[in-house]
Amino acid sequence: MSTPVPEELLAARDRFTRPDALGFIHGARVPTGQRRAAVLILLSRGAGGYDIPLIEKRPDLRTHAGQIAFPGGSMEPTDVDAIAAALREADEEVGVPPDAVEVLGALPDAHIPRSGFDVTSVVGWWGEPRPLVPVDTAEVAAVHQVGVASLLDPASRSTWMLPGGFSGPAFTIGEVYVWGFTAFLLDGLFELLGWTQPWDASRVTEIPGRFLRERR
Repeated sequence: MSTPVPEELLAARDRFTRPDALGFIHGARVPTGQRRAAVLILLSRGAGGYDIPLIEKRPDLRTHAGQIAFPGGSMEPTDVDAIAAALREADEEVGVPPDAVEVLGALPDAHIPRSGFDVTSVVGWWGEPRPLVPVDTAEVAAVHQVGVASLLDPASRSTWMLPGGFSGPAFTIGEVYVWGFTAFLLDGLFELLGWTQPWDASRVTEIPGRFLRERR
């Protein structure tokens, strides 16, 4: 039996489309309207509250090797819009059927200079969750179904910082280290939903070296 969307998520739908909804992403730019991509932030009911699936990219990829991310990727000509692209990518990467997802909304597009993409972040509810495994094994090494309670735990939170001074929020769940755009989205989603717990932003954690080496 499918679990209906919780009332608190239904009530928060209008927050996702606020013009300032992406104000928490430092370094994001106004969309260029050229290269477009979409990711799916998928909430479901887990044993201890809400869960969110995150993918771990293969360590031998040319770019973003080993990084933790949301299911997603470039829009294709057959995608009618960014929502369709996000749902297609989640199906292709981790096997979540598009018709099993109730879309709650989409955050405003953000241009990410590092990748050159305008990214649409789609928020969805998955009422019939099950254990996930990589489907696109050429890109995805593992799927982590992470408890939101663990992500909100102040002990899991810290700040990452690059040598040039650019910084942002980080989440550490066991061996899973979330930083960059994915961490910004988690941080902002929790703020929009009113779930954030006070945490020590002055605590800096080191970005694992494997994330800072790009193949050329």
